[in-house]
Amino acid sequence: MESRTERRIRAIQGHLVPATDESLLRISANPTAGEFLNGQRYSVVLPEKLETGKWNVYRSTLSPLKLVNSFPDHAEIVTLHDNFLHAVETFQDYKYLGTRIRIDGTIGEYKWMTYGEAGTARSALGSGLRHYGLQPGACVGVYFINRPEWLVVDHACSAYSFISVPLYDTLGPDAVTYIVNHADVQAIFCVTSTLNNLLSFLSEIPSVRVIVVVGGIDEHLPSLPSKSGVTLISYSKLLGQGRSNTHPFCPPKPEDVATICYTSGTTGTPKGVVLSHRNMIASVAGMTHSVKFHPSDIYISYLPLAHIYERSYQILSVYFGVAVGFYQGDNMKLMDDLAALRPTIFASVPRLYNRIYAGIINAVKTSGVLKERLFNAAYNSKKQAVMSGRKPSPMWDRLVFNKIKDKLGGRVRLMSSGASPLSPDVMEFLRVCFGCPVIEGYGMTETSCVISSMEESDTLTGHVGSPNPACEIKLVDVPEMNYTSEDLPHPRGEICVRGPIVFQGYYKDEVQTREVIDDEGWLHTGDIGLWLPGGRLKIIDRKKNIFKLAQGEYIAPEKIENVYAKCKFVAQCFVYGDSLNSSLVAVVCVEPDVLKDWATSEGIKYEDLGQLCNDPRARAAVLAEMDAVGKEAQLRGFEFVKAVTLVVEPFTSENGLLTPTFKIKRPQAKAYFAKAISDMYAELSTSDPTPQKATNNLSRSTVSIA
Repeated sequence: MESRTERRIRAIQGHLVPATDESLLRISANPTAGEFLNGQRYSVVLPEKLETGKWNVYRSTLSPLKLVNSFPDHAEIVTLHDNFLHAVETFQDYKYLGTRIRIDGTIGEYKWMTYGEAGTARSALGSGLRHYGLQPGACVGVYFINRPEWLVVDHACSAYSFISVPLYDTLGPDAVTYIVNHADVQAIFCVTSTLNNLLSFLSEIPSVRVIVVVGGIDEHLPSLPSKSGVTLISYSKLLGQGRSNTHPFCPPKPEDVATICYTSGTTGTPKGVVLSHRNMIASVAGMTHSVKFHPSDIYISYLPLAHIYERSYQILSVYFGVAVGFYQGDNMKLMDDLAALRPTIFASVPRLYNRIYAGIINAVKTSGVLKERLFNAAYNSKKQAVMSGRKPSPMWDRLVFNKIKDKLGGRVRLMSSGASPLSPDVMEFLRVCFGCPVIEGYGMTETSCVISSMEESDTLTGHVGSPNPACEIKLVDVPEMNYTSEDLPHPRGEICVRGPIVFQGYYKDEVQTREVIDDEGWLHTGDIGLWLPGGRLKIIDRKKNIFKLAQGEYIAPEKIENVYAKCKFVAQCFVYGDSLNSSLVAVVCVEPDVLKDWATSEGIKYEDLGQLCNDPRARAAVLAEMDAVGKEAQLRGFEFVKAVTLVVEPFTSENGLLTPTFKIKRPQAKAYFAKAISDMYAELSTSDPTPQKATNNLSRSTVSIA
């Protein structure tokens, strides 16, 4: 028998709220935000507490009565081990893990391991670790980039109740040492290129008992002194030992820890995010309500497996029996891998999508008048069809877009974006050019990945969809930033999340855990959002990544950087400002080919790209183009960058300027470019009668960023 509350919720879902219940049940605290587009509603508003009169807790319409914590058709899958068991039993002989093989020095086609073969390897690997004394609950480090063995190790950890601890291959020795010691890691899987790093500080990581070298040959491995107490063996030898000393599975419970993901973050010491099997299964199970994969699908794995975004896609792929092909490990060869694999599912980040967008636009503009007109005619016609839900004419694909689709292999049927905001213009462009849904999601490691995501059928851009059915979301007032739930026309505030996807806490760090999870179980994300019509969430700001200029204007640098990312000259951009200065400056990593083409067209001679970057004419041209892009995006006056420094060296994890998820490490970037920042402000102070208050002592900055 349905309770009164359940009847009310069902009434919301069906838009049948009785007038007599209006005082108790409203679709939204703000009628405008509760309106839905074309009859479609993506989330519903539930009461947090009846006695408070607050009605600002949102859930997905796909599961409004109960938060999802298991797969809709397989409630028995409650751990990652269960999920892989299901795949091995259901998709035994289906292709699972694929890598390109090299023959006579030439890279060839993909060679595949089936789900059944991966299951056998998983058992041998786990048995091998048990043979070396690892007990359930032991932490196992994985210290290499994406390849099949990464996932086999992860499956072995799940089957034998070990805890996987991903180690970004780009982390420096200090960070790896810290994480290994902090998590008491007992075994580490590495490759030959990361082995040398490990051996250089082996004496500083006393908890490690076994080091397994993937792709290594035992005869070529260095011998370790017996006093080290560490066994160094190859991956293949461990497999053999496991086959000879089989151990039964030691299945985990849903509440057991599955992994500790250390987030490098943009500042400070890495924090260990503790995720249980229940957390990760709930998150992915929620995703299956709106995203469907098939055993015929092929997914390319190149985003870091140490990041929760890629990890979630792997769990989703296992559930649906998808084939996963790995890139060669070199981003410069990714396009070649795409052509060979021809994936149907493509997940990426705005940084790559922006490059694809800029590359296509630049190619069109330099293709000649006739081809540019043809592209524009095709684009406008297909865009109208896509936005109205009609099927576009196949003629445009044959004439124009099939060549673009071939860049990703020609078969992609679904694209997704995460990690940072994707420009609505770029999303729309991708949808038209590739002729498939492009969905954007929002999440964080602390929520086992997805907090919200778009539905495939949703044609509106500029938002991150509705709540994952496995969580509920509310916006909390941030008075100091003038964001409140009473804002018109849309409620605004800090995004808070509750449900089975929320992590267990930061490992060995109760203080920081309490800072983000309140007494009622709400995780405070630090992101500012608003509710759009239909119950869609839009990210508009960051509570911490803001700073104030000298005249009191608040700046959200990530927003401005995302705008400038569409400039043809800009590969990467770091926007800086502080309360001692009245304007913004930027360091721009240039697109080399675009800058060279511009120099040729202007008749400018130069010896190398570095010299061209230092040419005042080049800086002026880039700044003018950035101004044009900023005007088109309707940046406010104080949000425009007033000076730029052009650099050739990309921002990378290796040089300490990016996190492994491609976010700028702002304090590090500020220190790295200190002289350039100082020079730009000094230049502005001499060219502008308005004092810039330039200072060489950047440590005096009162910038507040995370």
